[in-house]
Amino acid sequence: MEIKKKVQYFLAIFLTGIYLIWRIFFTIPWTASFFTLLFALLLVTSELLSSLTAFLLIIFRLMRDKSDKKIEEPKLALNDPVPSIDVIIVTHNEEVELLRKTVNASKFMEYPDPKLVNIVIADDGNRPEVKALADEYKVQYIGMEDNKDAKAGNINNALRQLHSTLLTVFDADMIPFSNYLMASVPYFTKNFTDLKNDPDNTDPLGFVQTPQSFYNADIFQFNLFLENSVVNEQDYFSRDINVLNGANGHALFTGSNAVFLRESVDNVGLFPTDTITEDFELGTRINSAGYISLATEVVVSSGITPVDIKSVIKQRVRWARGVIRSCKNMHIFTNPKITFLNRIILINTWLYWWSFFRRLIFIIAPILYALFHIQVVNADFWLLMIFWAPGYFFLHRVLGDTSTNIRNERWGEIQETFFAPYIFLPVILETIGIRAKKFKVTDKKVNFSWKDKLYSIPYLILWGLTLVSIIVFNYGKWGSEILYGSVITFWLLMHFINLSFCVFISMKRNIHRKSERFMRKANGKIKYNGEWISFRTRDVSDAGLSMELRTEGPSPVLERGQKIEGILYHKSYQIHFDGLVMRASGQGSEKWYGLLNEIKDKEDRNHYLELIYDGQNKFVAAEQDNWLTTLDELNLNIIFHLKEFERIVMKKFSKNGR
Repeated sequence: MEIKKKVQYFLAIFLTGIYLIWRIFFTIPWTASFFTLLFALLLVTSELLSSLTAFLLIIFRLMRDKSDKKIEEPKLALNDPVPSIDVIIVTHNEEVELLRKTVNASKFMEYPDPKLVNIVIADDGNRPEVKALADEYKVQYIGMEDNKDAKAGNINNALRQLHSTLLTVFDADMIPFSNYLMASVPYFTKNFTDLKNDPDNTDPLGFVQTPQSFYNADIFQFNLFLENSVVNEQDYFSRDINVLNGANGHALFTGSNAVFLRESVDNVGLFPTDTITEDFELGTRINSAGYISLATEVVVSSGITPVDIKSVIKQRVRWARGVIRSCKNMHIFTNPKITFLNRIILINTWLYWWSFFRRLIFIIAPILYALFHIQVVNADFWLLMIFWAPGYFFLHRVLGDTSTNIRNERWGEIQETFFAPYIFLPVILETIGIRAKKFKVTDKKVNFSWKDKLYSIPYLILWGLTLVSIIVFNYGKWGSEILYGSVITFWLLMHFINLSFCVFISMKRNIHRKSERFMRKANGKIKYNGEWISFRTRDVSDAGLSMELRTEGPSPVLERGQKIEGILYHKSYQIHFDGLVMRASGQGSEKWYGLLNEIKDKEDRNHYLELIYDGQNKFVAAEQDNWLTTLDELNLNIIFHLKEFERIVMKKFSKNGR
């Protein structure tokens, strides 16, 4: 790293440290009322913890850069000896057609010796239709009579009947790519070799966590019309933070698409059942037992993420409560089996779920001063500029410099603000021992109702209070008054922008497609007037495809409603389908057609599903568009919603005019 950057990083931490010392010893209103003092202490504590997490992120990035521990994927030839592996697909009450995609994809996974891959459907509902699905694909079925111990109990029930060297777990909707095993198992074969050749300097590998990836836009991408410019919110942890954890040998298990050494799972007593986040706790137990864990960057599976606000918030509340409980179970602050570095990672994970409480404190503090003249920071403006401003701007410059192309700091604040009103209370309750009585598996189906609109109430209240605060605080001020109040105004404006995004996120956006489109370029041919004409797909989905005809001369014109017979090539296989032309767009060489497909043969259908789901969905952004600023994104949403409002009004007037 160049000296200039090192100096900046040092100054960021040093100046922020100076500011925090000043804040603690010279700005707390000790003689104020109980409420003011309490809020002042909460605010300074929030600042301390926020700075601590920022310091840890910077230090972890520096450690990785210095040690050059970027994980390189070991290669495995198809003729190399490999261990046996159990592929466990866990299902509770998911639809069979959703489960079919995961089972089908598992059958297409490449491996040097396919006989060593045992695919298992673990069904805790003993459903006949799921057993029939297992029989159709000739995979093992393990059912349960009841839902005892939830997902962990279902997996444990299957493990007691399985004995392969490795195991991997998939949620019902998490579809593996064909290279999944070839991209994950080699870490173990390399570790086996290293343990044999140099046992004194090699730690056994407990598990490899591949990224959690999703083929549909999440609630942030979809509701903000930013599918092409903003990355899925969960990618930040999976493809960035957890990779940093893995660079230090302590990646966290995130519930699906991870490969385990079976021995490591057995040594910690299988999956823990006294928590609702058995994934997080299992990974921690394995690390505490002396195994290392890695997290990879390359996406080798993809699932579906909920897009209705109710399901998203319930999912995060479950994760928050589960991690807090698991941290208690593991005694992360005092457990002597947890190494220092792993303890730091676990504490940082624990602190993450408190960031939502901190975010509310940060939002409310300037409102209290602007509207109610409650001063929770006792400081002169110029002293504040001397102690706060340099550290703040250096720290955020460094955080921006160390951020990846997955998510910037600004988007982190927006996402924290969105979850804050609904997560802070469950975290507090779980911490003091008040547990939720019942949790449900996250429903991945889109279930909008009028009740979803109620979720926008906290954002509208905070947004309104912030707007009023900006107006009231600055009304009638001139000259130096504006300068002295600039810090309060600055924070109010920052929170106002974040809350504006939250209001837009909470506004339902209509979903017009029943299935996701995937950008796939595949060749095929259709029968037209007794002759076969070549085409190339633009995109494909469960229901159909769009295609461009490829002819040497003038292309034939297909009419809407026309039925056609076609063949689509998938690797060396021919997929036969019957198509119905639903759409014709473009002109000349740019003309393309949208088809509805009907595939009658089961083997053809399986290959078609593999064509769709074997790879990431490039219609959803994998990197953040840094050319699009936060204000650009906000302006985009204002324009979209104004157009929607105009459309509704015009439609209403046109009806009244008839």
